[in-house]
Amino acid sequence: MTTSTQTPAGAPRDREQALRTRYDAIAARRLALDMTRGKPCPEQLDLSLGMLELRDYRAADGTDCRNYGVVEGLPEARRLFAELLEVEPAEVIVGGNSSLALMHDAIVQALLIGTPDAPPWQRQAPIAFLCPTPGYDRHFAICERFGIRMVPVAMDEHGPDMDEVERLVEDAAVKGIWCVPRYSNPTGITFADAVVERLARMPTAAPDFRIFWDNAYAVHHLVPRPQPLKNMLRECRAAGHPDRPLTFTSTSKISFAGAGLAAMAASATNVRHVVGGVSIQTIGHDKLNQLRHVRFFRDAAGVAAHMQKHAAILKPKFDAVQDILERELGGTGVAEWSRPEGGYFISLDTLDGCASKVVAMANAAGVKLTAAGATFPHGKDPRDRNIRLAPSLPGLDEIRQAMELVAIAIQLVSLERQRA
Repeated sequence: MTTSTQTPAGAPRDREQALRTRYDAIAARRLALDMTRGKPCPEQLDLSLGMLELRDYRAADGTDCRNYGVVEGLPEARRLFAELLEVEPAEVIVGGNSSLALMHDAIVQALLIGTPDAPPWQRQAPIAFLCPTPGYDRHFAICERFGIRMVPVAMDEHGPDMDEVERLVEDAAVKGIWCVPRYSNPTGITFADAVVERLARMPTAAPDFRIFWDNAYAVHHLVPRPQPLKNMLRECRAAGHPDRPLTFTSTSKISFAGAGLAAMAASATNVRHVVGGVSIQTIGHDKLNQLRHVRFFRDAAGVAAHMQKHAAILKPKFDAVQDILERELGGTGVAEWSRPEGGYFISLDTLDGCASKVVAMANAAGVKLTAAGATFPHGKDPRDRNIRLAPSLPGLDEIRQAMELVAIAIQLVSLERQRA
């Protein structure tokens, strides 16, 4: 996090009035900007339009992609994801467009059917999941929907607090942990090697403990030399826990957010178990879409070249957020924020008790932000300070206006808080 270094002893009324004047001037523009979620902007979506020009429908092995079958995914699609995730094609299942749906289904299957190494979780209830926070709200929503107790675990610049994780997994009721290991949502950190190694090697009381490794931003870099991320499947296999990790990813922010491809990578045992369930749900996912993606990207190098185009669109927006936060809040002592090297989010911490009011002020002036507390289980940030910023969807000039407004709101709410 970038942390401010100086706390003012006080602020004159004329400074507060000047801030309110600036806030009112921006609000008078009647902005309608959405920064609630990490949606690609239209310019990013346009980058993949070429894949819609598909003129023949047969895969490399002759499969007619218009027909039923190939539940585990086309061989060439499995190879593409295997290359991206640094695993073997046999360890990959290609599904529909949503990795979130694959994660949801993995939880449901574990609850109702069980895992290859244990009976259904519903028979072992109550169960719990470890939730590094701040974290991804949709992970938490899955747990909440199915009555899975969520146990918050603090995050730092290296990943989750592993001393706490290792203590908590001594309880057999703890069945898993949610992880966004690269450019974590929302903090933007990449898990350190030591964190990956400890997650892979740690003893767990539950034999069916699972790491839900949501590698959503595996190739979403904003810098030319990103921090490396250790391979969780490889680490778990070396540690004697090959069935522990379930890795998920998708092309949702590579090709089309609502019409991409999702994939899961896991041990051979887990792959067989999952394919057995999927074959009852469907007689095959959209193979035409798989073929389109493979023909368009070809291989990991093609994906990397494509992602450089995304970075050229996104990086100026992220830079604008950093510039305005530093100009408006640097040295004030009222906020700190992350400087991610990729992904889709910036994590902003206000003074305690201020985030909800800042979000409300921004919304009232036409800038919609993710709800304060959304990055914590049940939507409740115990310190009411974290705000997730999603700069991808609005245009660059809109980002500048939005962030100026947010920074002004933080200063006004902080002045009020300091007086109290």
